[in-house]
Amino acid sequence: MCHARQVLDRVGDKWSISVIYELGGKTLRFTELRRAIDGISQRMLTSTLRALERDGVVARTVHPVVPPRVDYHLTGLGLTLSETVCSLMRWAYDHADEIDEARAAYDRRADQRAI
Repeated sequence: MCHARQVLDRVGDKWSISVIYELGGKTLRFTELRRAIDGISQRMLTSTLRALERDGVVARTVHPVVPPRVDYHLTGLGLTLSETVCSLMRWAYDHADEIDEARAAYDRRADQRAI
């Protein structure tokens, strides 16, 4: 379980999920990824990509041009994970309104208890 937890911690954080989701079956440049992922800093994107590359989920290709061009894409392993991530993202989008309603109802009940 310890090893599985480490893997889930890596691929389950919000930035890793966003990177995997955005890459899907595409190849994107760093700047394209950064624009696609709202709120991620350059430093966090770099860190996330390195960790996912280390885990064998993302591959990095450097093209010998000036200025340097670096592309990222999911590996075969990453593509198998992408299916799960896309399902999770679809669920989150499909149920966002219900979750917002549940949170508001909970907060109203919590406010009433505080009185």
